[in-house]
Amino acid sequence: MSKLLHRRDVVTELLRERGDTLVIGGLGAPAWDITHAGDHELNFPLWGAMGGAAMIGLGVALAQPKKKVLVLTGDGEMLMGLGALATIAVQRPRNLYIVVLDNERYGETGQQETHTGHGVDLAAMAKAAGFAHALGVRTQAEVSRLKKRIYSGDGALFAQVKVDPERLPLVLPPRDGSYLKNRFRAALLGRNALQQ
Repeated sequence: MSKLLHRRDVVTELLRERGDTLVIGGLGAPAWDITHAGDHELNFPLWGAMGGAAMIGLGVALAQPKKKVLVLTGDGEMLMGLGALATIAVQRPRNLYIVVLDNERYGETGQQETHTGHGVDLAAMAKAAGFAHALGVRTQAEVSRLKKRIYSGDGALFAQVKVDPERLPLVLPPRDGSYLKNRFRAALLGRNALQQ
């Protein structure tokens, strides 16, 4: 039996009592994980744009500095968008939290190993890029501490959470990108924002 964390347990815990936190779900399993934890109008799950979750989170964080922005993404997606770490570190948004659910696999294309399965340390890369807070998470106690830091601390924070490469049933968010964008915008800015 694996001693690794279960991704949906981690996501459910991080999103429990989230309040008005804005949540960006990276392409694939992270988007399904946030939907499994409860579809929410302040969720923005990605159906495309692999490698873009962290940068979308940065844009939202800069546009909404009084809101917490939590990006939940995967190791494969983060590896594709490593340049985001430098940009985010330079911008230093105090309201941005990036959590990488690292199962060491490309889940969308057949469970091939990613570089994190061969020793690449994303948290160390974030720290080297200039994140003041970059950590590795491997235990449930560390998940609890991470949650506390997200909801009571300052960003920008990066966490690499090692999770089991288990295959889970799909829990798909709505597939209509326009609907998701408009729902997120209306929840954040009010229905009148859709008229602009």
